[in-house]
Amino acid sequence: MKSDLYGFLFAMWVLILLGGGILVTILGPFSISGFGLFDMLITSIIKAMIAIILVVIWILILSKLKNWIFRKEIDS
Repeated sequence: MKSDLYGFLFAMWVLILLGGGILVTILGPFSISGFGLFDMLITSIIKAMIAIILVVIWILILSKLKNWIFRKEIDS
């Protein structure tokens, strides 16, 4: 059980670091132009939507991993 729990915690930290790396390296320099005064607003909205989607995906992945670990532990 302890190794599965440590594996879950390791996967959680890997996903957090990977998500942060994606946000900083890919979304950081991303910008939209051609909308005049609304360039910054539109860029911020798009970045926020992508960040929220990534957080939801990370939560779903971790939830599935947690369920798999505990189901495996209950079965054994």
